[in-house]
Amino acid sequence: MKSYAHRIERALAQAHEAGLDGLLVTPGPDLVYFTGYQPTAITERLTVLVLVAGRDPHLVVPVLERPDAEAADGVAAVTLADWKDGDDPYAVLAGLVAPRGRYALSDSAWAMHLLALQLAQPSVRCTSMTSTLPMLRAVKEEDEVERLAAAGAAADAAYEKIVGVRFAGRTETGVGTELARLLREFGHSQVDFTVVGSGPNGANPHHEMGDRVIRDGDMVVLDFGGLKDGYGSDTTRTVHVGPPTAGEQEVFDVVRAAQQAALEAVRPGVACQEIDRVARQLITDAGYGQFFIHRVGHGIGLTTHEPPYLVRGEEHTLVPGMCFSIEPGIYLPGQFGVRIEDIVTVTETGGRRLNNTDHGLRIVA
Repeated sequence: MKSYAHRIERALAQAHEAGLDGLLVTPGPDLVYFTGYQPTAITERLTVLVLVAGRDPHLVVPVLERPDAEAADGVAAVTLADWKDGDDPYAVLAGLVAPRGRYALSDSAWAMHLLALQLAQPSVRCTSMTSTLPMLRAVKEEDEVERLAAAGAAADAAYEKIVGVRFAGRTETGVGTELARLLREFGHSQVDFTVVGSGPNGANPHHEMGDRVIRDGDMVVLDFGGLKDGYGSDTTRTVHVGPPTAGEQEVFDVVRAAQQAALEAVRPGVACQEIDRVARQLITDAGYGQFFIHRVGHGIGLTTHEPPYLVRGEEHTLVPGMCFSIEPGIYLPGQFGVRIEDIVTVTETGGRRLNNTDHGLRIVA
């Protein structure tokens, strides 16, 4: 309970600095973060945590869902305000927010709830949580980092198993299905994605695995992750079916060097965009800049994509406890792609990898 109360206190301080009166937190990762409560189903019934400086936190919840809410770890730190079918839940909510107040609203909020609140309390103004409080969940507590490390280790174990299967002659879907099974075997409760991009399909960073049969001589991009004990994994390794050509090895070596250089640039006080710049400059200097077509990284926690984003223009500085991917890539249309991705956490002195499988070009059968 102490941790949840501390998170609420810290969030209200950030809101004050941003010129906000508070936060309106709807079902999704933000609500889990502040209360541990995740409704079994996100429905049309209003559920919202109201955080206002100087007032007790209130969770507006349908009365039929109150028992589930009361069982959540952090709900003891808030006051429940329930409502019954036939009541006006927006009148309840309107009574908890300040007239003419300005609030950060969860990005996952339903538009119907926001519009109904504006009818009940027209002077209230809402803004996107991510746009106004982008670092809300970015700095992880020690327990969160260790959960992310455990998720990363489970993904690593799945990788070590998948490279032992035969690739040549199997479809991308066949390999991806096996990879998803392995993630669950090693403790993932949810598999969010398994990208298997073979040969020319690897030049599409978000290729959806299909029926292409993997062949001898293919470069294969494996990008996979999900949730373990509520926290995300996300890693990418690129393997090759049989020995690579000199050109393929050259591209791989450039990506590997860029990924290592970006990791070595991680330290407290460095701007997020600097990590992107370091990797991008190395790839550009090698002559492949136009083929690196995405940001170098994204935050991870209760979801697999969240702030901070390591991209040009992001001037937030790195803080110990931030966790994010570092995943440079080179994508040659019609030929192949290469990407290497680790989750990294910022320490007091630099960066710590949470994925620890070999970074070399693994040869598979």
